[in-house]
Amino acid sequence: MTRIEHAKKGDITDEVRAVAERECVNAEQLASDIADGLSVIPINNRHKIRPIGIGRGLSTKINANIGTSKDSVMFEAEKAKLDLLIKYGADAVMDLSTGGPIRELRAMIMERSSIAVGTVPIYETVVRTVQQNRNIAGMTADDLFGVIEEHAEEGVDFVTVHSGLTLKAVERLKSEGRVLDIVSRGGSFLLEWMVFNGRENPLYEDFDRLIEIAKKHDMTLSLGDGLRPGCLEDATDRSQLEELLTLGEQRDRAIEQGVQVIIEGPGHVPLNQVELNIRLQKEICKGAPFYVLGPLVTDSGMGYDHITGAIGGAIAAAAGADFLCYVTPAEHIRLPSLDDVREGVVASKLAAHAADIAKGIKSAINRDKKMARARKNLDWSGQIAQSFDPEKVKAWRAETPPSESDVCSMCGEFCAIRTVERALKNE
Repeated sequence: MTRIEHAKKGDITDEVRAVAERECVNAEQLASDIADGLSVIPINNRHKIRPIGIGRGLSTKINANIGTSKDSVMFEAEKAKLDLLIKYGADAVMDLSTGGPIRELRAMIMERSSIAVGTVPIYETVVRTVQQNRNIAGMTADDLFGVIEEHAEEGVDFVTVHSGLTLKAVERLKSEGRVLDIVSRGGSFLLEWMVFNGRENPLYEDFDRLIEIAKKHDMTLSLGDGLRPGCLEDATDRSQLEELLTLGEQRDRAIEQGVQVIIEGPGHVPLNQVELNIRLQKEICKGAPFYVLGPLVTDSGMGYDHITGAIGGAIAAAAGADFLCYVTPAEHIRLPSLDDVREGVVASKLAAHAADIAKGIKSAINRDKKMARARKNLDWSGQIAQSFDPEKVKAWRAETPPSESDVCSMCGEFCAIRTVERALKNE
């Protein structure tokens, strides 16, 4: 039985109890939300990891992407990135590899990861097709479903599938007049296949086959946004909403069959449209967990897109998004380095934390209360412990002159906290 099927029967599984206890929510309510498709616990029945919950009433989770490309195949570097993103608090990792020993890299991630693992199977399908001296149009539906099944059998916890990109959506895209038609790599592969073959997207046409694979392994479907906006000018347009309507329908079919679903969302979105996008998704997809890629609130943040993504992510999560995909400083430029991964995870964690405070998540509020009291007491070890990058804070703190050991070097002897404390004691 799948988690949804257990929940529909009223079973409170050990996983549900563990998540509910950690999140300080009612286990019966969490089970009910899983049954209704409002929350998910994304774990393949072949993968043994600590369960996490994503969805209504739960803390905002973050995902970090790693993976090789044809021009950058450094196995040990990806292993180091995986260890680092786990260390800094990512809740899930996605392997987006498109080059090198893809299966071996995924096997390493599956074995080494203590957090949920996601993939985009069409990437490997296209790589295999090209390696066989076929072009993308030569890929078959069986090729694609075969790779999806392989990933499921290997224990992948959730897969991104661009099942809402239809021939109808492609026609709308053509008439829309977008600046950046499609920036989704998986979406672009499917569009090329559909256009050159004159056929419907196999993930849409045979969605029941996709459900069957996912159900067998209790693998969560992350319904991808192949038509997500790649610039602010394209945000919240008819093409994006056309796909979202289809994803909402597919969400209903999957939940009915006992398969957990996450909906992926934009993309590049102006600040004033972020909340609107969340409300639209939640309405159209009946409250399904929403996984946002940023969103980036300006197109001009190159080198600092972890910041533009964190701004959008905080607003999105405060408005109801449940799962944030990190963005690194290297976005739009190159594969991320170790430092980029750390910066991306920390920025995304901060966005999620800020949103959780707004949502009333007690653990987030309590963390800030502890930080405030540590600052009041000039307790530097306490402040370091509550920070999101303790090593960085500790290293910078070590640069403080000995004469200012209990204050920061910005204020020094004129520390406001110490000044006020001294003055009030002499009242």
